[in-house]
Amino acid sequence: MPKKPFDPVVRIGLTVLLGGFTLIAGGMFLSRPDRTIPPFSIGSQEGTVVAVHVPAWTSDPDIETLIRRFQKVGASHHDFRSMKVRPTTPDDPATLYREVILYVFSDPQWTEPETLRRYLATQATADARQQLSVEEAAFRREFQRSARAGFTYSLGRTKGWLGPIPDPSTPEQRQNIQILFDDLVPS
Repeated sequence: MPKKPFDPVVRIGLTVLLGGFTLIAGGMFLSRPDRTIPPFSIGSQEGTVVAVHVPAWTSDPDIETLIRRFQKVGASHHDFRSMKVRPTTPDDPATLYREVILYVFSDPQWTEPETLRRYLATQATADARQQLSVEEAAFRREFQRSARAGFTYSLGRTKGWLGPIPDPSTPEQRQNIQILFDDLVPS
């Protein structure tokens, strides 16, 4: 007895089913997360300063990999949108990212928009050589100490480090900071 061919409706149904699975599998493959860097999120961004959150279990070598990826993006095409950073100089379409400063934290409270604004306000006060209140000075120190790493990009030059935010009043050699790369200051 010869085999009976599939009914056209069954054939269409199987084609739709297999096509759907193929589309879903292809979409999942194409939209998979980048596993070469640790998971991260942009907690907040104020102008050129970006607070990045990584999970608490992220190791220093993983954070170094993330910082080096930012360096690679800055060196290759100067467009940090692929790294979830909004343009820092949106008024200039030729150079959307003239300067980017990243601070990496494990504790999400330090990446909140209000916390970053408060830190930047204390930084502006300190830069103006005005006296900070005891509370604000303590907050500033704690914010800087809580950072796990940082990255600075300025017109194609970069600096990356592991450790707290460097205190400009103390030489970096005396701080608990590991400089990964630094070409901000020409040799």
